[in-house]
Amino acid sequence: MIIDVHSHTWPFPEAFSEDFIRQASGAKANTTVDISVTYEAYRATVPPETRSVVFGGKAKLSGIWVDDAYVANYVEKHPDTLIGFLSVDPTQPGWQDELRHGHETLGLRGVKLLPMYAGFQVCDPILEPLWEYCESRGLPVLMHTGTTFIRQAPLDCTFPRLIEPVAVRHPEIRFVLAHLGHPWEGECVVTIRKHPNVYADLSALHYRPFQLYQSLMLVQEYGVWDKVLFGSDYPFTTVNASIEGLRGLNRMLEGTALPRLNEDKIEELIHRESLRLLGLE
Repeated sequence: MIIDVHSHTWPFPEAFSEDFIRQASGAKANTTVDISVTYEAYRATVPPETRSVVFGGKAKLSGIWVDDAYVANYVEKHPDTLIGFLSVDPTQPGWQDELRHGHETLGLRGVKLLPMYAGFQVCDPILEPLWEYCESRGLPVLMHTGTTFIRQAPLDCTFPRLIEPVAVRHPEIRFVLAHLGHPWEGECVVTIRKHPNVYADLSALHYRPFQLYQSLMLVQEYGVWDKVLFGSDYPFTTVNASIEGLRGLNRMLEGTALPRLNEDKIEELIHRESLRLLGLE
């Protein structure tokens, strides 16, 4: 079975500001972004036994706002394959009510945070009620770490190390640092090595193959293969493309003396029992 811990759902373009779409379109030359999502399109790009964690996101600063009810309705139609996470933007009033409503009324089973996009640091004391709630109810937390194309999203809110004081105070929460913290993969690797319940996912990295090779070589040399989870970041890429990219990394090295990644560990990563690790089984 494949567990995709990082996929999205949202109404496009309604969930995004015009500014966000304009900046996203400018990230690649001569393109206009279309990040529409349908369940059918997603399932066409995954192996049959795939289960998926899915979320929207909330970040007023960057112009992203997906109502948790939209995510819950999406999951309700496909409960055998989807697990929904809620989202909060703690810079906005009423976020604690949204947290409770998303979990207790809508039945969403984890939390997705966009610290960089919303403009907050996860170590800010204002988030203590969030951590207490998640710890008491066993909710895993997946958060964006790493860079973005949005100009107003501050880099000083996205570093992987910012989770450390929270992980020390709340050792029972399972945290996932998205995208291996790219381009701060080394910082991400040493953070997940230190803290038993802090993991990373490698979503949206396969299309920079040499960077991903270097990142996974850090994972290999630090001995933390078991702390890295499989994710796609759909609709920005797909499960099948991500698997193909992982399996092709060593082929890229043919004719060189560069060290090879352990292919057995790559297969274990692809088939990791991430739901069990995150307390979601």
